[in-house]
Amino acid sequence: MNSKSSLCALLYACVASNYANAFGVVEPTVARTPLIQRNEWKQGVEIELPDFDLLFDRIQTASPLAKQVMEGNTGDGFASVVDDGQLKWKKVEANARKNVHHIDKLDSFQNVKVPLLRFRSTIKGPCEGDLFSKFIMDIDERRRWDDQLANQEEMYPIDPRLAVSSTVLGDVDRFGECERIGVGYVQTKQGIISPREQLILGGHQRFSDGSTILWGTEMEEQHNHLLPPGQRHTRAKSHLFAATLTPTGDKSFDVEYLLQMDVGGGLPHFMTTPAIVDAVKKLFNHAAGYFEGGEGSELDLYLKSKYEDEKDFVVKVIDDDLDAHPHHQALRDSESLLFTP
Repeated sequence: MNSKSSLCALLYACVASNYANAFGVVEPTVARTPLIQRNEWKQGVEIELPDFDLLFDRIQTASPLAKQVMEGNTGDGFASVVDDGQLKWKKVEANARKNVHHIDKLDSFQNVKVPLLRFRSTIKGPCEGDLFSKFIMDIDERRRWDDQLANQEEMYPIDPRLAVSSTVLGDVDRFGECERIGVGYVQTKQGIISPREQLILGGHQRFSDGSTILWGTEMEEQHNHLLPPGQRHTRAKSHLFAATLTPTGDKSFDVEYLLQMDVGGGLPHFMTTPAIVDAVKKLFNHAAGYFEGGEGSELDLYLKSKYEDEKDFVVKVIDDDLDAHPHHQALRDSESLLFTP
C-alpha cells in the first residue's frame, strides 16, 4: 500500500467515525459549540451536550441543503438550492457524471484554520437515512470496504427519549425527530501513518418529509476520561460534520456532506485534504452501488425486512389499543368490517 492510499484509508476511518455515530463538537472556543447542557444519562457517566441552536445554525450556514430541509422547503433537492454567497467557496471538482458530482472547499470556517469540505451527490434509490448511516455505523458493513479499521465502538448510547426535551432537541418542527444520539470511539490501524483515535458526540435527526440530517463533532480533551482503557493515540478532530439527505422522488435523493477535520500529528492540510476527498468518495461509491440494487439485492432484502418490522409494530399498537378499550371484544368482532382486504 502506498503512502497516499494508506493516508486515505486512515482518514476515512476517522471520517467514518463521525458519520457512524453522528457526534457533535463541544469545545469552548469561538469556533466550536459552547456547552450549555449537562445531563447524567447513565450511572457514573456524565455527557455534556452542545448548544444545538448554535450547532445547527453553523450547519445551515455551510449547507444550503440542510437549511432547505430545516425550513421545510424540500422536494427538488439541489435543483432548488440557493447559495447566498456569504461564504467564498473554492471549487475542487465538478463532474455531473460522477457519484460525487461537486466538491467545494473553504480554507477556514468559524475562525478555525482547517479546511471545510462540502461534497454533493445524487443517488438513485429510496432515501433511507438509517441505511445510509449503517454503511459506517455497522462495523461488519464498514469492513467490506474499509480495511484500516482497528476498533469502533458506540460507547455511550443515549436514549433519545431522555435527550429530547424542551431544552435540548425538543423542537421537532425545527430539528426534526431525534432518532439516535450518543458518544462513540474509533481507532485506525498502524500503517504509513501512526494510529489515530476519535471520541465523538453526535446524532441522527429525521424529518417528516423523509429527510435526514446526521451531525457530529469531536469531544473536548476534558472528556478524555470517557476514552476506553489502553494505549492512547494521536487524536484526529472533526470540528464540524453533517450529512443531509433529502428525497427528490421515490427512487432518488440528494446528499450534502460537510467535513472540517484536523487529522492531527502536525500533517499539513495540503497533504491531508486530497486524502480526505478520496476517502469520502469511497463512501459514496459504496452507497451508490448499494442503493441501485434491484430485485433480490441487499437493498431489496433490507426494505422487505423493514416493511415487515413496521407492519408488526402497527399490528401490536392496534392490538394494545384494542385491549385497552372498554369494548375491545366488540371491536375485535367487527375487525372483518373495519379491516377489509
